[in-house]
Amino acid sequence: MPELTRRRALTAAAALAAAAGAQTLVAPTASAAGHQHGSPDSFDEVYKGRRIQGRPMSGGGHHHDHGAGYGVFVDGVELHVMQNADGSWISVVSHYDPVPTPRAAARAAVDELQGAKLLPFPAN
Repeated sequence: MPELTRRRALTAAAALAAAAGAQTLVAPTASAAGHQHGSPDSFDEVYKGRRIQGRPMSGGGHHHDHGAGYGVFVDGVELHVMQNADGSWISVVSHYDPVPTPRAAARAAVDELQGAKLLPFPAN
């Protein structure tokens, strides 16, 4: 049996890391079949004392292109959301924490705001 050298150990570790990375890249694609690309159902609820709403929106020339034509509101103020290629959703408040639905994005924003008021996001 060949002697284990530093080079062989590093090569084996790199191969394992590459294999694990490839599985990670494949897993979201496989699970994306469960995600719905398009407009999710509407919602209107009170979450932690804040009214959150979501509904399909028509074009209107606003930033709805990234949100797949879907609008999310916290206490009547629009929360800009975006649907990722894998079907997950992010918002301007929790941009680095993707969630499965716009409702979850609204709830995550309320959690992140910790009682602070959502300010309107200026349109360019």
